[in-house]
Amino acid sequence: MSETLTFDVVIVGSGLAGLRAAIEAARVSDGKSSIAVITKVQAMRSHSVSAEGGTAAVLYPDKGDTFESHIYDTIKGSDFLADQDAVDFFVRAMPAEIYQLEHWGMPWSRTEDGRIAQRNFGGYNFPRATFAADRVGFFEMQTLYDTTRKFDNIQFFQEWFVTSLIVDHGTFRGLTTIDMKTGDFHPFNAKAGIIATGGAGRLYRFATFGYSSTPDGLSLAYRAGAPIMDMEFVQFHPTGLIPSGILITEGARGDGAVLINKDGERFMKKYAPQKLDLASRDVVSRAIMTEILEGRGLKDAASGMDYVLLDLRHLGAEKINERLSGIREIALKFKGIDPINEPLPIRPVCHYMMGGVKTNVSAETPIAGLWASGEAACVSINGANRLGANSTAECLVFGAQSGAGAAKYALTQAKRSLDMQSVARDEKRVFDEILHGSGSENPYEIRDQAQTIMDKYAYVYRTGTGLEQGLRELRALHKRAFRHVEDQAKEYNSNFINVLELESMFEMSEIILIGGLSRIESRGAHSRTDYPKRDDEHWLKHTLAYYAGEVPRLDYAPVTITSYQPTERHY
Repeated sequence: MSETLTFDVVIVGSGLAGLRAAIEAARVSDGKSSIAVITKVQAMRSHSVSAEGGTAAVLYPDKGDTFESHIYDTIKGSDFLADQDAVDFFVRAMPAEIYQLEHWGMPWSRTEDGRIAQRNFGGYNFPRATFAADRVGFFEMQTLYDTTRKFDNIQFFQEWFVTSLIVDHGTFRGLTTIDMKTGDFHPFNAKAGIIATGGAGRLYRFATFGYSSTPDGLSLAYRAGAPIMDMEFVQFHPTGLIPSGILITEGARGDGAVLINKDGERFMKKYAPQKLDLASRDVVSRAIMTEILEGRGLKDAASGMDYVLLDLRHLGAEKINERLSGIREIALKFKGIDPINEPLPIRPVCHYMMGGVKTNVSAETPIAGLWASGEAACVSINGANRLGANSTAECLVFGAQSGAGAAKYALTQAKRSLDMQSVARDEKRVFDEILHGSGSENPYEIRDQAQTIMDKYAYVYRTGTGLEQGLRELRALHKRAFRHVEDQAKEYNSNFINVLELESMFEMSEIILIGGLSRIESRGAHSRTDYPKRDDEHWLKHTLAYYAGEVPRLDYAPVTITSYQPTERHY
C-alpha cells in the first residue's frame, strides 16, 4: 500500500458533472478546500465530449417560451415518473448555467441578430436546445476544463481507478484507488465525496457510449449502501448509425431530417401525427422497431442488422455543413456515406440510463457526506424517459449542486482517520483475489456475451419470458466469469482494469433485468409487449435496488406529484 492522500472533497469522474462540481466546490469554499478529481481516463477523454445536439434551457420568454412549458414537456416526456419538484428546480436553474458557460468562454451558435441560438428537439413545444453546431459536449467540456485550471485548489488524478468507497456507520470517509500509471494502491482520506462517473451504456454492445462507460461509480455507491433507482429504464436513441452505434444527433431531426422506411414512406405520421419525427425518444424508437419487425426495414449485408433510413438530403449542403458538419464527418468516416447525397442507415441504440444512484434535489445520496450528479445519479427529472438536451443540462445543474453541497459540508467537518482495516480488505480483494486470482475464462469474451444478453433481452421491446431468460443466462455467465487477469504487469495494466469493470457490469445488468421483470407495465422506455399498458394504480412508483449479497433487494418509493396529474401521452 502506498501513501494515504488527504483532501476535503474527492470527485470521482471528470465529465460535465464532475468538472462542474469541481468548479462550484472551489468557488463555494473560496480556496479553503482541497479538491481532488479522480478519473480513470484523461479528463478530456470523458464521454461527455461526445454529446452532440444541445443543452435545454428557457432563454426567450419574450418569444413565447416559459418555465412551465419546459417543466411540463419534461414531466410528460418522463411518462409521469419524474419527481416534479426536482423538474421545477432544474428548469428554473438552467438559464443561469447557459449564461455562466458563455461567460467562461463557451462558443454557442448564434442567430443572425447575435442571440444565442436554439434548435428544436424531440418532445418539446419550443426550440430550447441551446447548441454549438453539433459538438456541444466537446465545447462544454473544453470550457469547463479550462475553467478548472483557474483554481489552484483543484487537483486532477488522471488515469486512476477507484476500487471502493470507505463508509463508516453510514458516513462517507474516503475511497481506495489504483494509480494506473504505476499500479500502486492509494487510499484517499476525504470529508466529502461526489460520484460523477456517467452512464453505464457499455452494458450493451450496440451503444453510443465510449468503451470506458462502465457502471463503476454506480457499483461503488451500491456496495456502500446507496440504493440504485429506476435502473430498468434504459433509453434507446432512435438514430444510431449501423453497425457502429455512433450517435446521429437528434439535432439532425431538429433541423429537419426525416425518418423513412424501405418504401420511402415518412412513417412517423402513423405513430406521432403531431410531432412526427420529433416525438419523444421512446415513441420514435418503438416506431422504428415496429417498422422493422413488420417487414418495412432494410438489412445490412455485412452486419446482418436491420435498419431504417434517416434522410437529410433535402436540408442541402450549406445547412448540413454549417450545423451538422460533425454528423457528415462521422457518416463519411464510419459508413462511407455522404448525407448530402444519401440517407443514413440507423436503428435504436443504447444511449442513456434514466436510473442511477438515488439522490435528492440537492444531489445528496442517503450516505452522509456523499453526493452524486449527472448520468450516474437519479434525481429523478427523467423518470421513465429523458427528453433530448436535458442530460447535459442535468450535468450542469446538479453538478453545481453536488459541488456546492460537498464543499459546504466539508468546511463543517473535522479531519478523521481512515478505517485502515477496510482499506486493507479492499487491497487484498483487488490484488490477491482479482489480479492474482485463478480462472481460465477470457474476460473479453465474457463481456461480449454479457452485452449480447442485454442487447437481446432488454432492448426496445421486452417480455417477461425474455427478461427471465436473460437473467438466467446472465447469472450462469457470472458464475463462469471468475476473476482471470492474463497480464500481470504493474504499470498501465488495462487488462486488470477491464476485469475490475466486469463485476460492476454484472451487478447493474442484473438490476436492469430484475427491475424490468418486476415492473409489469409499459412506461416510457420500458416497453413490455406482454403488459402493453401503463398502470398508474400499481406502478406509479420508483424502483429501488439495494445491495444484499448475491441478489439485490427491491423496494419502491412514491413519485413526487405537485402540479401535473398523469395523463395519456400523445405526440
